[in-house]
Amino acid sequence: MGFLIILLIIVIIFILSGIYVVKQQTSVIIERFGRFKKVASPGLNIRIPIVDRIAGRLSLRIQQLDVKVETKTKDNVFVFVMVSVQYYVIPEKVTDAFYRLQNPEAQITSYVYDVVRANVPKIILDDVFETKDEIAQAVKLELEQIMDDFGYGIVKALVTDIDPDVNVKESMNQINAAQRLRVAAVEQAEAEKIKVVKAAEAEAESKALQGKGIADQRTAIVNGLQASVQEFQNTVKGTSAQDVMNLVLMTQYFDTLKDVGTMSGSNTILLPHSPAGMHDISDQLRDAMITANAVNNHTTKGTK
Repeated sequence: MGFLIILLIIVIIFILSGIYVVKQQTSVIIERFGRFKKVASPGLNIRIPIVDRIAGRLSLRIQQLDVKVETKTKDNVFVFVMVSVQYYVIPEKVTDAFYRLQNPEAQITSYVYDVVRANVPKIILDDVFETKDEIAQAVKLELEQIMDDFGYGIVKALVTDIDPDVNVKESMNQINAAQRLRVAAVEQAEAEKIKVVKAAEAEAESKALQGKGIADQRTAIVNGLQASVQEFQNTVKGTSAQDVMNLVLMTQYFDTLKDVGTMSGSNTILLPHSPAGMHDISDQLRDAMITANAVNNHTTKGTK
């Protein structure tokens, strides 16, 4: 009786040892006496103990492999290119993935090295950053063609980092900074140029307006003198134009002295500094007018 109980226990243990569970998104390879038997699907499965064995388990989830490749660009700059490859086991080709490749990660790494080192040396450093998507696409196409035969599919290949040597990065930063400083200098020079041009235009306009003002002022003075002479002659009988001009000049002279006295910091010098000097000024004005009239008459006669 005790023997039967022991035998029953052994049988139960034997049967239970043949029961196994396969997790979701996982495939289990079953071999019988060393030969492939089947691929167990997720859930509760039974195998014959001793006869059948679990040779291995393969995850059907998407996995990622990061590969860091050191290579040289066309302009002889050494860079580290980080490539991330997302791959998975094709459910219909689980046996190929398990039996044909001993180390799939090493195989993928080798092809990534080959593609990156075949493409990057054709590109200068500045263009490597701009063409990283093309490099990633080339890696993906190469791996898709090769790894499909081994039961692996490629979801995506990404160039996640391009890392030049430290000295090269510092040089690139210095070049970039120099370019920005040059642009800033050009902009500053343009701004200074605009300021100078605008200041010159303002000064020219000011001079023009000032000249027009002086001309208008002199015209008004002449008109006023004419009106004053006429009015004075009409009011005071027996006076000549010369007398009126002397009086006007005297008045202008005293008005100028008054303005000079009221202005601080004035450097105006009046010569001669006496009221009698008005006669000299009057004589000089008269002589100048007579001379100008004579020159004008002589020129007119010569033309005729």
